Amino acid sequence: MQTSKEKKMSISPHIEDTYAYMEKRVGLKESYDLGYRETVVLNRRIQMYYVNGLTDTSVVQEILKVMVEVNDNESESDKIGEIIENRLVHQQVEHVTTMDEAVDEVLSGLIAVFIDGKDYAQIIDVRNYPGRTPEEPDTEKVIRGSRDGYTENIVENTALTRRRLRDEKLRNVMLKVGERSKTDVCLTYIEDVANPNLVKYLKDLIEKIEVDGLSMSDKSLEEFMLVKKWNIYPLVRYTERPDVATSHLLEGHVIIFVDTSPSAIIVPTTFFHHMQHAEEYRQVPAIGTCIRFIRFLAVLAALFLLPTWLLFAVEPSLLPEKLSFIGPNDEGNVPITVQIIIATIGIEFLRMAAIHTPTPLSTAMGLIAAVLIGEIAIEVGLFSPEVILYISTAAIGNYVTPSYELSVANKVITVSLVLAVGLFGLPGYMIGITLYILFIVQIRSLRTPYMWPLLPFNFKAMTHIILRMPVPYTKHRPSIVHPRNNYRRP
Repeated sequence: MQTSKEKKMSISPHIEDTYAYMEKRVGLKESYDLGYRETVVLNRRIQMYYVNGLTDTSVVQEILKVMVEVNDNESESDKIGEIIENRLVHQQVEHVTTMDEAVDEVLSGLIAVFIDGKDYAQIIDVRNYPGRTPEEPDTEKVIRGSRDGYTENIVENTALTRRRLRDEKLRNVMLKVGERSKTDVCLTYIEDVANPNLVKYLKDLIEKIEVDGLSMSDKSLEEFMLVKKWNIYPLVRYTERPDVATSHLLEGHVIIFVDTSPSAIIVPTTFFHHMQHAEEYRQVPAIGTCIRFIRFLAVLAALFLLPTWLLFAVEPSLLPEKLSFIGPNDEGNVPITVQIIIATIGIEFLRMAAIHTPTPLSTAMGLIAAVLIGEIAIEVGLFSPEVILYISTAAIGNYVTPSYELSVANKVITVSLVLAVGLFGLPGYMIGITLYILFIVQIRSLRTPYMWPLLPFNFKAMTHIILRMPVPYTKHRPSIVHPRNNYRRP
């Protein structure tokens, strides 16, 4: 790590010192991507530093052309700093007085101009990060609605948000994290809506992070922010849709962008935030409510269908006579509990294989898995047909879950309940369900109860969770975020 003396090193008026510093500290002659050009303007040496690939080459050439033309049009060398600054026709030009600041800006894609005899550098923002254009996220598709999505460029992401929220109170506070990576982290909120204590708490958390770099960008930042590192449930919500992020900003949430990540972090969040999907709000309220009911049913099936069916399979006396058909007609050669565990692991194999398989081959792989492996497994007695049926239903329920992180956590809970039922029967089922409820109700996400508004119960908020209310009826912001302005109407 750099010492405090090195961090505060001022820019020397002797330009030779600047060159020596850049050569020693930044590897001027070793790093091929570090650009350098020196010119003489009004008998003063001027040096320009930039990073190839992060700056627009045409802009660099234009700046050089402008500086050379100063020799033909000006003669007062004492005012060379003001002359050059006035000739730089760019939207952002600022001064820095320390070498550490200048190096950080250069490595971020800006241009640093040093003038012999001046103890400051002029920083020109001409960043041009390589990246893709905004497109609809694969995991948050909607039938109707916008098709743009966040990218790996933090500047584009804040612009997409600002486009939807043209409020003078919208704040984009830029922070840097990582002694070596110096990753840009943007805290976005509406000043007169978001809870100022939450904003200050998040800023303090981010500024206290001491690490050399955020290798996994947003996920690494999340792990530093959260107190419970081993909790399986997602305590922040991710989205790649600008409309979803904007909707949460208007509710009083805070959005965190991390450069190089297309996902925005929404805080604070509850369990029910992970159950929401943009498609519900792109349909009429009645249809949106139906979609929400179906989604809740699918998540419940993903959680409790397998352990409940296994309980009836191992203890059929619990079933009423009219439901006696539930349960395996032929258990096969392997215990039911082991069949469920093997099948669950097999589905995870298929999911991982689909991620790493080229798209043209993934369809063929799915057919092979469904037709050949599944059919043969039943014929040889490894699985019973009922196990395949219920495993498939639970898997579909997981895929219906809008939040991928929530679906993975639910899988872990489901497997734990299956093991409890397989080992201890009805007592295992009851104890497992009780422990799960006690576990999930004690979770807090950045000081926010995870199961709100169910626990602590809030009738009005719970109504908005169960029903997709018409927008004109949503006059108040969620109380759980403690907004400064609770009323949503001007």
